[in-house]
Amino acid sequence: MLGSLLLLLLFWSSAFSFPGAFAYSRLTKGSSLSVENQEDVLISPNGLFTAGFHSVGINAYSFAIWFTEKLSNRTIVWMANRDHPVNGKHSKLTLLKDGNLILTDASKFISWATNTASASFVQILLQNTGNLVLTEKDNVLWQSFDVPTDTLLPGQPLTRYTRLISSRSQNNYSSGFYKLFFDDDNVLRLVFDGPETSSIYWPDPWLLSFEAGRTRYNDSRVAVLDSWGHFQSSDRVGFSANDFGPGIQRRLTLDFDGNFRLYSLDTTTRSWIASWEAMIGSCRIHGACGPNSLCSHYPSSGRKCSCLQGYRVKNYTDWAYGCEPEYQLPCNSREVTYIKLSHVNFYGYNIDILHNSTLEKCEKICNESRKCKGFQYRFNKENGVYDCYPKSAFRNGFISPTYSGMLHLKQPKAIALATDQPAKISSLICSSSSIVTLNRTYKKKGERESVRILLWFVPALGLLEMICIVSVWFFLYRSRRTSDKQPYVHLSTGFRKYSFSELKKATKNFGEEIGRGGSGIVYKGVLLDHRVAAVKRLKEANQDGAEFLAELSIIGRLNHMHLIDIWGYCAEGKHRLLVYEYLEHGSLAENLHCTVIDSKMRFEIALGTAKGLAYLHEECLEWVLHCDIKPQNVLLDSNYHPKLADFGLSKLLRRAEVNDLSFSKIRGTRGYMAPEWIGNLPITSQVDVYSYGVVLLEMVTGKSPKMHVQTFGVGGEMVEKTLIEWVREIVKGDGEITAWIDEILDPLLDNTQCDKGKMALLVRVALHCVEEDRKVRPTMRQVVEMLLH
Repeated sequence: MLGSLLLLLLFWSSAFSFPGAFAYSRLTKGSSLSVENQEDVLISPNGLFTAGFHSVGINAYSFAIWFTEKLSNRTIVWMANRDHPVNGKHSKLTLLKDGNLILTDASKFISWATNTASASFVQILLQNTGNLVLTEKDNVLWQSFDVPTDTLLPGQPLTRYTRLISSRSQNNYSSGFYKLFFDDDNVLRLVFDGPETSSIYWPDPWLLSFEAGRTRYNDSRVAVLDSWGHFQSSDRVGFSANDFGPGIQRRLTLDFDGNFRLYSLDTTTRSWIASWEAMIGSCRIHGACGPNSLCSHYPSSGRKCSCLQGYRVKNYTDWAYGCEPEYQLPCNSREVTYIKLSHVNFYGYNIDILHNSTLEKCEKICNESRKCKGFQYRFNKENGVYDCYPKSAFRNGFISPTYSGMLHLKQPKAIALATDQPAKISSLICSSSSIVTLNRTYKKKGERESVRILLWFVPALGLLEMICIVSVWFFLYRSRRTSDKQPYVHLSTGFRKYSFSELKKATKNFGEEIGRGGSGIVYKGVLLDHRVAAVKRLKEANQDGAEFLAELSIIGRLNHMHLIDIWGYCAEGKHRLLVYEYLEHGSLAENLHCTVIDSKMRFEIALGTAKGLAYLHEECLEWVLHCDIKPQNVLLDSNYHPKLADFGLSKLLRRAEVNDLSFSKIRGTRGYMAPEWIGNLPITSQVDVYSYGVVLLEMVTGKSPKMHVQTFGVGGEMVEKTLIEWVREIVKGDGEITAWIDEILDPLLDNTQCDKGKMALLVRVALHCVEEDRKVRPTMRQVVEMLLH
């Protein structure tokens, strides 16, 4: 009997790598797991899963769930605090008596919590499915299946409220740049959401949903992997594991390289085998090697990255930073040349798209643009012509022998002549040496009859006939325009009306996303007249076409150097789109955290933004409330002059109606919203003043208002304060600015070149704008005067 007991204990120890004395099946109120005791873990009843502290670095730990079976490395399936590791000493996971499960660091700082509460019996347990569940009797208060990290387990649904986020690298478990989620069109997508850009790469962004085998008509937005190895999504994505059947341990993981894979545990080799993956070509994953680099795939060794000729690696430990040029392109086009790189393709970032272009014309256009770094030149088999794609940036690049295009890389002649690397010329042989262009011009039956009738008339009556035809055509054309379903509103604004299909083609099926907000998503597009535009696809609204066009008529009469130009619109059915000018430097949010924007430019941006808002509030015929002032809505032109975007569609108001303003819902972005929104107070232009003040604080400090600043209190404890509270406490009175400006100034600003006087002025104006009492805040006209004083 004693021998059998010892054998059982030895089996338990070898199977789970724990002595067993401290392995718990559940935690109740008041109990905890300690980071210092590696045997403090939770184990599922079937022994397949373990939950405990996992080392993610030197003296850094995260609370995680992993497969119990010891392989070459732990297979982590969930993490609580992946982006906020805790100390290796005195950190604990505790189920408090009030029903809240918290993870505390050595300093007693709460790194993670479920934010639950219960006065009755509560326990935390790890189920056989790998789901960590906090229960109150028979009710689930919280479960890890509702907050996945990068992995889905069998039976764990992916819903409209959840998403997978990859790890940063194979050994770095913090949040990476790849995401899997249901987009607003109900389609399951893989997105590269990098520090500078964001783009969809699965399904192929140039395909319509139905062309990719997806359906947008699924309000449920749910996807799940069953225990047999079959995955099914409500948008019709479905696949099965190669070893389909019960009894096999499986997991679906969004790996750090951006590929979404289904893994099965091989019982023979005791290793994970990928039985399905979303992307067959790993180099087609966006952001694979960073900017200015090329991705190559080798069957034996996998994906490899290399810099373009004349570029060097920025960070040898992380290819996400890509490469940087070793030279500066001269302004004189006579001093540049082009190096040909065969089978090389870079997706997106086209300055223009030139169909049926000669090589000489393409090179000339690139020479004339300082933004152009090179151009793609390839034969279009569908049209039988060559197309040219001048590039403003090199991203998502790959080299493949099956790609027939060629990259012409722009370089200084001195650099190109000094290198001994020969230019590569494509040796791809097409299967057909002749291309036949078919005549696809068809005439309507009515047109042929008109011509036949005209031939019967004598020349003397020909002119009269032509006049009649033109008159009838003009009458029908005017009738069709006035009887259009959409507007009974005359637009005298110069806006062009675009069709939805035209804008969809211009944006390549809305493939290149350049921004998003509460009102919609912005895509880059090239119009038929070759202008580069920003196309904003508004979320489906309840307003009809007439109301939408009425608001556009008012916006069309707004004209200010610090308001973005609107070129046109689309209002078909439920589709509402706006066509803006494209500003090459993007938004203030994209530029604020780089050294390009110095203190002088930040002050000028603040002043220009204030002038634009003052015009909207006080100088135009209608009062326009923006209601969403934030760095993402302040765009910068080629000279870094600010232009406000997203104005006008939030609320338009005639001056006589200023005391009768109401909103059906709260508008704005968390962190920038005035207290009036929360307190259900009357909404006036002061909500924009408050948001503007928050933006000023962000411009000076470099800190986001959505993040809490951690400081030490009087007793040495860690205290969290909002950005406004933090700045207001440091800025005391009107003393010398050197006493406080250095403490709050953005570290990216050069301390020797920074105009601290102007930065201090921005802070004082900002604190005046963010007063809780809206009656105390200045108007935007007064703000402009204070900044110019």
